[in-house]
Amino acid sequence: MASEAKPIVIVTGANGGVGYGICQRLLTQLTSQIPSDSLPQDFEDASLSGRPQKYTGLTLIMACRSASRAQKARNELLQFFDSHIQKLKSSADYDGHAEEFEKNLSIEVEYVDLASIKTVLQFAKRVNQKYPYISHLMCNAGLASFTSLDPKILLHQLFTDPKGSVTTPLYYGQNSGELSVDGLGWVWQCNVFSHFSMFRELQPSLSRSPTGPARVIWCSSIEASPKFYSPDDWQLRSTDHSYESSKYQIDLISTTLDRLATSSSSSSPNTPIIRHFISQPGVCHTNVANALVGPFLDFCKLMVFYLARLLGSTQHPISPIKSAIASVHLALVPLTYLVLFSDPKAPPVRYGAETDWWGAERVGISPVKSWLANEEEGRRLVVKCDELLDKLKRDEERGPEFESASEKM
Repeated sequence: MASEAKPIVIVTGANGGVGYGICQRLLTQLTSQIPSDSLPQDFEDASLSGRPQKYTGLTLIMACRSASRAQKARNELLQFFDSHIQKLKSSADYDGHAEEFEKNLSIEVEYVDLASIKTVLQFAKRVNQKYPYISHLMCNAGLASFTSLDPKILLHQLFTDPKGSVTTPLYYGQNSGELSVDGLGWVWQCNVFSHFSMFRELQPSLSRSPTGPARVIWCSSIEASPKFYSPDDWQLRSTDHSYESSKYQIDLISTTLDRLATSSSSSSPNTPIIRHFISQPGVCHTNVANALVGPFLDFCKLMVFYLARLLGSTQHPISPIKSAIASVHLALVPLTYLVLFSDPKAPPVRYGAETDWWGAERVGISPVKSWLANEEEGRRLVVKCDELLDKLKRDEERGPEFESASEKM
């Protein structure tokens, strides 16, 4: 591992929500010579030999659909980072590492619209040509097509499952049948397929990572569930629960890709390996449902989140920078500490953001639900996504007319 190499990290959906929190957390963590997020968590074996790497620089690529919002987020991120460094410099035990890191920090904005496969292919081509390698791909961007809030279901869940009502709500109605400009399930393409395609197209750059095996971190959700998923509706065109189903597909695809990668490395030890991990941010307060419930109810929802945490819920990090801990931990922790959870014979897990009732964040683990029952479905999804990507690339090479992607995102 080259000690002087700096990570080159792509974060999709980096201009807001958890994606912006990931960017903030990466910057603050890497100003420390030994980032706290790189240390083993309670469920990881600290006796294993693994030393966090010291990074003296970073290229952060904010992959976003709106160039103007991304540029605004970049400016705010730089201001946030400057304030953080000034605070560090005022400390009596400041060691100067943060300023050394800042000199080698580059924050770039790259355009990509996950609702258009054409822009995903263009993004990957541009990144492969522009950057010498990619060390981390954070597949964070996602959406839900909410339509309404059902008060009857809300009241029923509130009285029968109060914790679930503010953790895994069932009372949001969702659209079904929405298609992207590519003729694919809209939510499915944005949440699942475009990230899969991005990974496949960036494999050459990921394989060149000098900082160790490249890592692809798939952002799932605490709401990911096989309950609403049907393999016959794999593009999620018909389901009324496309969000939960798309996040469950992420769990299956990421697990399958990682097991394929680790098994191939055993038979071909000289082939560069790319690891895949699942993170989930817990319950984070973002603007996803703001348009549905309005600012007043959105504020009330935020207060309920804090109440749930005070009453003992560990699933409510609430703020994006706290919700980012699982993703950043997976990006920075030595792979040695993750070896027990990468055994193909062991049940696959997801790494989630948690807090205590005071809001001190930590990483927890949870199983991939119904893995044994759906292991074959994970392999089938990878094959079908590969076949679809190949078809769309052939169509693109023939020069079809593509419309602009949906403005619904």
